[in-house]
Amino acid sequence: MKEDWDFLVIGSGVAGLTFALKVAKFGSVAIITKEGVMDSNTSLAQGGIASVFDELDSFDLHIQDTLASGDGLCNRGVVEKVVKNGPDRIRDLIQLGVHFNLEENQQQASTPPRLDLGREGGHSKSRIVHAQDMTGKELERVLVEHVGRRENITVFENHIAIDLITRSTQMKRGMVTTAHDDICCGAYVLEKQTNHVKTFCAHTTLLATGGAGKVYLYTSNPDIATGDGIAMGYRAGATLANLEFVQFHPTCLYHADAKNFLISEAVRGDGGVLVDQAGNPFMHRYDPQKDLACRDVVARAIDTELKKSGADSVFLDISQRDSAFVKQRFPNIYRRCLELGIDMTAEPIPVVPAAHYMCGGIATDTKGRTDIKQLYAIGETACTGLHGANRLASNSLIEALVYAHSAADQAIKDLKSIDLQPVQPPEWDETGTTDSDEGIMVSHNWDEIRRLMWNYVGIVRSNKRLARARRRIDIIQKEIQEYYWNFKVAPDLIELRNIATVAELIIKCASCRNESRGLHYNIEYPQKNDQRWQKDTLTHRSYLD
Repeated sequence: MKEDWDFLVIGSGVAGLTFALKVAKFGSVAIITKEGVMDSNTSLAQGGIASVFDELDSFDLHIQDTLASGDGLCNRGVVEKVVKNGPDRIRDLIQLGVHFNLEENQQQASTPPRLDLGREGGHSKSRIVHAQDMTGKELERVLVEHVGRRENITVFENHIAIDLITRSTQMKRGMVTTAHDDICCGAYVLEKQTNHVKTFCAHTTLLATGGAGKVYLYTSNPDIATGDGIAMGYRAGATLANLEFVQFHPTCLYHADAKNFLISEAVRGDGGVLVDQAGNPFMHRYDPQKDLACRDVVARAIDTELKKSGADSVFLDISQRDSAFVKQRFPNIYRRCLELGIDMTAEPIPVVPAAHYMCGGIATDTKGRTDIKQLYAIGETACTGLHGANRLASNSLIEALVYAHSAADQAIKDLKSIDLQPVQPPEWDETGTTDSDEGIMVSHNWDEIRRLMWNYVGIVRSNKRLARARRRIDIIQKEIQEYYWNFKVAPDLIELRNIATVAELIIKCASCRNESRGLHYNIEYPQKNDQRWQKDTLTHRSYLD
């Protein structure tokens, strides 16, 4: 089945939905999402959006904080673009109906309203715009509501993209091959309920599939975060950048019954203190900013404390704050902790680091364009140059909003100039394949990849660990390719193939960078080397294959 669209958006987080709303006036839009439209990393974002609104703050201060966090690898022009456009994008959301917290004495109508601004690690001023501790969920609610009103937008839930289509795409038994420097014209997509592969053709294709936290054993990300867009972009020949920089959030809830539950950095911003099992603070030994140090510093500090003590977790204590304040400021976190028998107003919360955010991704220009024509990438799937070697807290949502706006403007211009002739890609070919009868291969390799990445390519790395990981991933990749060649595609096989691809690329990129910078820490190269390594790690099929 072939479908023709002006715009194909793969992913339903804040980046994809914002882009879709902006381009819908100019053409038909298909949104592909592999679960429900509300199932995204955005929905789990607790802390908020970093943007300058306080008179004591400035664009220059936000820029300097971002550059400092990025540890020498940020693109200053991109940082300035995102920071300076941030307030306008927040105002766009307010006009759409997003309810951000206002200062306590202005929760009722006032002129003009003043946003309640939080502070998080790495920020020199309070600049985190938030909706309680459920900012992402509020954004998704409003954006999905507006998408539902647009006749020009169709959402395809429970559809998972398999591979991109280019003008040179060739197909054999479910294996797609493309040429480098080609033109993207859509994607092959599996409808999960029928197990039928559809061909979505589009003049413009946007990858906004989020991150790849499920590559690791412990992650704050939902199950959908399997690096699909990054893997598809790589297979199609797009250039990727900086995949070695994986951000581990320092404080995920440590509890047997809690899966992927994040304790927002805003808890530390509002006075939470990290302590060991004896209740002793320890961050003063690692950084002058103590508990408000950047995430890479805090994550490594916790990792060091756990290895020294042999404990299962450290603790985050905000019990010194007024109980009513904690309940009002963090209702979602308070409620979830209480369900698990933890009263955060009276006792510390057990926490551990977990894979959280990909600072690398598909390399783009300032308009969100990749080096494949008519293919865009925004959000966590992309590497714009904003985050450098370490993302500053709450800069991700503002980046997604700013780049969705820029990408939409450019895609609308492109639509007026590109060749709009219908494309006739090859039909999906499963000749010679059968339904899988070896599901154990998928589940076993899925588990092995996540464990080897956690053990060998985690917060602290070494040449020996990376070499072990590379040997294992090479063997696993061969098994997956053989399996993929012989059996019909299924959702779990598509995701396994993608996490294996992303894992391999993270390992190779980490092996290339012989220094420690930002989120990449190698015990054999503990220092930065600006003379040799103050540059992006670029990755392309022809570079690594």
